[in-house]
Amino acid sequence: EGRRHVGAAVALGLLIGAYDGLLGPGTGSFLVISLVGVLGYAFLPASAIAKIVNFATNAGALVFFVPHGAVLWQLGVVVGVGNLVGGYIGARMAVARGSAFVRAMFVLVVGALIVRLGWDTGHQYGWW
Repeated sequence: EGRRHVGAAVALGLLIGAYDGLLGPGTGSFLVISLVGVLGYAFLPASAIAKIVNFATNAGALVFFVPHGAVLWQLGVVVGVGNLVGGYIGARMAVARGSAFVRAMFVLVVGALIVRLGWDTGHQYGWW
């Protein structure tokens, strides 16, 4: 069982890591879905792990892009402050309300994003 868990975690890490390096958006959601659905984590620890992994991959990207002068610092600082504030509020709510709350919020936000992307895609291709 332990070897299978490690093997699945490595495979998911490679797959999601490749996606994150190539495209990026939604990586945290893919991590949470994989940690919960495949590896059996509860939503709260899965969300925490996803945040740590996202931080590490973003730090790795900065190590590459800063020497090349390819960082939009003003935008990055604004987004970073928003992320810190949102993370603080979200962490307090998650600890106070537990995994059921985190799961419900995750499903709500991902569902809204799916609807929005579907709507935008439909308009882009003239489906409606």
